[in-house]
Amino acid sequence: MDAATTRTVDATRAYCNSLTRYHRRKTVEVHIGEVPLGADNPIRIQSMTTVDTMDTKGSVEQIRRMVEAGCEYARITAPSLKEAQNLLEIKRALQGAGIEVPLVADIHFTPNAAELAARLVEKVRINPGNYADRKKFQVIEYTEASYQQELDRIRERFTPLVNICKEYGTAMRIGTNHGSLSDRIMSRYGDTPLGMVESALEFLRICEDLDYHQIVLSMKASNPQVMVQAYRLLVNRMEAEGMPPYPLHLGVTEAGEGEDGRIKSALGIGSLLEDGLGDTIRVSLTEEPEYEIPVAKKLVARYDQRSGHKPISNLGEIPIDPFSYQRRQTHSVENFGEGNVPRVIADLSNLEEVQYQDLKPVGHFYLPEPDKWSMNDMGADYIYTGAKPVQFMLPNGLKEILDYPVWYKNRDPHKFPLINAEQLEGDIDMHPTLNFVQVPADRLDLVATLEPYNHLVIWLVSRNTHTRADLRRFLFEMMYRGLSHPVVLTASYGKTDLESVQLSAATDLGSLLIDGLGDGIFIAQDPTMSQGEDSLSAIRNYNQTAFTILQAARTRMTKTEYISCPSCGRTLFDLQKTTAMIRKRTDHLKGVKIGIMGCIVNGPGEMADADYGYVGSGKGKITLYKGQEVVKRGVPTENAVDELIEIIKEDGQWIDPPGQQI
Repeated sequence: MDAATTRTVDATRAYCNSLTRYHRRKTVEVHIGEVPLGADNPIRIQSMTTVDTMDTKGSVEQIRRMVEAGCEYARITAPSLKEAQNLLEIKRALQGAGIEVPLVADIHFTPNAAELAARLVEKVRINPGNYADRKKFQVIEYTEASYQQELDRIRERFTPLVNICKEYGTAMRIGTNHGSLSDRIMSRYGDTPLGMVESALEFLRICEDLDYHQIVLSMKASNPQVMVQAYRLLVNRMEAEGMPPYPLHLGVTEAGEGEDGRIKSALGIGSLLEDGLGDTIRVSLTEEPEYEIPVAKKLVARYDQRSGHKPISNLGEIPIDPFSYQRRQTHSVENFGEGNVPRVIADLSNLEEVQYQDLKPVGHFYLPEPDKWSMNDMGADYIYTGAKPVQFMLPNGLKEILDYPVWYKNRDPHKFPLINAEQLEGDIDMHPTLNFVQVPADRLDLVATLEPYNHLVIWLVSRNTHTRADLRRFLFEMMYRGLSHPVVLTASYGKTDLESVQLSAATDLGSLLIDGLGDGIFIAQDPTMSQGEDSLSAIRNYNQTAFTILQAARTRMTKTEYISCPSCGRTLFDLQKTTAMIRKRTDHLKGVKIGIMGCIVNGPGEMADADYGYVGSGKGKITLYKGQEVVKRGVPTENAVDELIEIIKEDGQWIDPPGQQI
């Protein structure tokens, strides 16, 4: 083994047991009722009620549906003492109905509600950003002495809850949210993963001093990139401080609905599960809570047999910073690499003969009457047709990739070859500017073969069930040797349902993109797919999946992004209906991020990443934001969407929908 692969991993960048062998992190066991968490227990699945906590009957019915779907912990909001007290009624009603599930009280702003709930339910969740602080978006200058005074104040406020939890055997989640960091943390650490981690550690250190260890930690954010970096850094910092390995609860906040919510959640949660991190997960969708459970179960099920995967070569020093984003340096090959956005390659190789209309599913539309093409925001950059060349001129902006023997017959300069590794090792003619080379990720010996050719894009394929680690290992080898060729990340999942493809591809490929690795994405079709509408539908779905992964990874923005909370008992309007209404009128605003929050708890903080915000502030009243700045308060619900659009227009970010443009 050469020197490049025998370097030791830098401890300052370590955050999991292994980057090449799947090994779940062994954590402290936390007792939550009759369903223990961490240690050798399975990865647990949870969700949260969305009805008013004072609606005992509605809460019980919703929890029943959640449990029947496979929910193992049910979280319920307790914004004040009356809701905390009603948790006991809900618990009794559940027991009377024969529904056994540990309850988790979700607390914001109200320590007295947390202290009461800790006596009644199995677990409390507190947010260190607002448990002892009120956010005023102020920048405060602290000396070491004045900062210590703040920590002493927090200790005084927090200690009673810890003592109650110890007395009653109640577990606790210290759950940091990216958008609700306190002014104190923001002033010292900024809006960063480090700030998120330190926010939790301040409370965790108090628990440690008080000899309380029934603790779970979380680092949630609506941006999967920030979320992943924060969890990694938390593990790193706990180990550096000699703390026990506390269990982790994983989740992406305000992931949204449908395809977007599933892919964003998989990208964040799956990235960490891949590295063995995570003891319980919640997929936060703007849908009924029981619909979250099957998605979470699919994410977890991928690791049931993962420990026996094909071995991956030993890793040297980590050549990236896992706690911050920096895109891998590459040179430009046509429109791949360097400053180009990651490219999408659509798989049309299953089609017997590509017709004009077959390009519609990948975003390219032929208009017969003017005899010209149009393209939408999710128009594929390339199509792979394998052994069957397209027989007509493709539209501008779309290029074709063919298997090398087929390309070689005509050597069409407007089409590009896909060469396999064995062909590359021979003496072959290549395209003068762009050639794709299909390389198995476990063939590290081929890296040296690639070095002499500057006009190659690596088409990286994994044959390992531990796909992400396998692809990453090859990319690291390229970085060790100083190769800067662009890389297309590829995946193939065979005959399975669309949701499984979305979750798997977001995990395997999206998790690399958020680490700055990858210059293109290709999701192969099932080769047994029948011709006709089913095949075209699959092509459309996979193309959309690829673009949605790039958007969730924040590497290529092609559509409006909605940061919408999953609703809870605090919600002041119908989130699902409102989200659908806002989406209908704004989904043509490419790259604009709109936060849709049910209440002030999930308000300006939780949508910190949004350009505009729509937040419930009272019954029938909405507060509208530009970034974190309030623009209009107390807007009647019936006028709020119109007012939001006016704000976007005044900001110069509005364009008319395509049908209205002149």
